[in-house]
Amino acid sequence: MSAGSDWQIAGRVLAAALGGYALSALAMADLALLLPRVGGATQAEAVLVASLCSFVVYTGVALWAFATRSAVRAWLGLCGAGLLLAVLYLGLR
Repeated sequence: MSAGSDWQIAGRVLAAALGGYALSALAMADLALLLPRVGGATQAEAVLVASLCSFVVYTGVALWAFATRSAVRAWLGLCGAGLLLAVLYLGLR
């Protein structure tokens, strides 16, 4: 393996681990705030459902980070999705 390939793998691993954590946490916060308003769930139910869904989001992000053409695209996609989720969070607060 070449040095460039090693950096691509390291970038994808970091995107999957750190980006996946950040994105799943933002998605969980958004969903926990959104479910009581839209679905009529209690706050406890909303937090429980959002926590369970965050595992699906994390797994999807990890898979997606390795499915993209490059680590840069993975990071750009994570930043874009994170920005959208952060704006939604600020709007729901």
